[in-house]
Amino acid sequence: MIGDLVSAKRDWLWYGLCLLVTPWLVGRLGLTSQQMLAVGGFCVILYGAIFFWKFRLAFACIGCALLMAARLLDVPHFVEFAGLDIITFLIAMMIVVGFLEENRFFEYVIDRLLAFIGPHPKRIMVVMMAAAALSAALVDEVTSILFMCAVMLNLLNSGSDSPRINPVPFIMMLVFTTNVGSSATVVGNPVGVIIALRSGLTFADFLRWATPISVVCTALVILLCLGWFARDIKALKSVLEGRRGERKLEGLAEEEHATRKGIRRSAWLFGSVILGLVLHHPIEQLLHLERNTMLLGVALFGAGTALAISGEKARDLVDRRVDWWTLAFFLFLFASVGTLKQTGVTAVIAQHIIAWSGGSVPVLTTMFAWASGALTAVMDNVLAVATFVPIVSDVAQEGLQTFPLWWAMLMGGTLMGNATLIGSTANIVAAGLLERRKVGEITFAQWLKPGLLVAIPALLLANALLLLQLPLMPR
Repeated sequence: MIGDLVSAKRDWLWYGLCLLVTPWLVGRLGLTSQQMLAVGGFCVILYGAIFFWKFRLAFACIGCALLMAARLLDVPHFVEFAGLDIITFLIAMMIVVGFLEENRFFEYVIDRLLAFIGPHPKRIMVVMMAAAALSAALVDEVTSILFMCAVMLNLLNSGSDSPRINPVPFIMMLVFTTNVGSSATVVGNPVGVIIALRSGLTFADFLRWATPISVVCTALVILLCLGWFARDIKALKSVLEGRRGERKLEGLAEEEHATRKGIRRSAWLFGSVILGLVLHHPIEQLLHLERNTMLLGVALFGAGTALAISGEKARDLVDRRVDWWTLAFFLFLFASVGTLKQTGVTAVIAQHIIAWSGGSVPVLTTMFAWASGALTAVMDNVLAVATFVPIVSDVAQEGLQTFPLWWAMLMGGTLMGNATLIGSTANIVAAGLLERRKVGEITFAQWLKPGLLVAIPALLLANALLLLQLPLMPR
């Protein structure tokens, strides 16, 4: 009890100190008093999540209330910044994943996977991490982590019972490769969509310039994870061997919630949603719709189908499977970061980067990668990269090469998303999933060390590969 009180006092001390120091430090870049207030309001939420993760939603509500009281955030802009399209997409995909779990689809997948690979922990984790990266590239990071976390928790038997081993390291490994894999294609991450829309880069451009770097970085991250989490992976062997004697599909099919019909329905729904997400852009072109309309439309159609099949259990599915706590935190976090952009804070920071580069394209490329990565680590990769996009036009007006800057922002925004718990949407979704199921908890401090161990070497490698290819890039 005394130790908890001391720890709480220490956290509050650090929280107050960071609230005072951060706006002052950022203010030295030449911010106005209004911009410093915006930084302070954001820091209320940021450091609340860092030091008091369990109460992050309380700090998010208070931070947005303070921004409103300071006239930095009004209701129309709150709605604009809140990312309701992202929130709606997450709700829909959580319903789809929940439906698959209710029908024991992931248990079936795990049984088949084990039968093919065998009870070899390293092989299983390599396959799972590679699958997470591939699915993120083909669909998107959020869908990938929702599916892969469900598969992993079923592998560990953590879906409803007490976990046999700590699931946190395994979820972190999947998140790490999910974030890296999401850099491979346009649809892998909202960051890629933003860059493609603003730069005019095509899917083929991503395959040429982003995919090879993403593949190499994924391999590096897998190797780093195998080393860092070696003890946890070794402990997985007992779980894998224990599953040999468990019931297979034939046994599950006799139970009320795991009939063969339910698994077949789940497989059709899973395949249809994945295919729809992969082909959403051609569908949009065929129907003459705006970009990314069917990215949300496919998810909503999948959720509606799942609810229709569930019948009377549909409401219970939504109540139990949608992580409303995490979604509410996202909403307030996005709104607060949008205020930073609205008041011009992020534009001031980006303009200093141009000045510090001295007009050198290699230096500017490196600075864009690491600056966007640093912002990603503290605010979210989508919003971090969005703040740097307008700066590229300023660079172009100076007559400097801008092609490598798009890829630098892409790699900084995706790879450094692994650095902190709030660096990527996938991170927060995974952490919220563990908490909601009461099978584990990831704190900001617990994530930071392995996150940095993975993020920094991966971005160093990506940065080096970009610089090596500068002579090959169009001007």
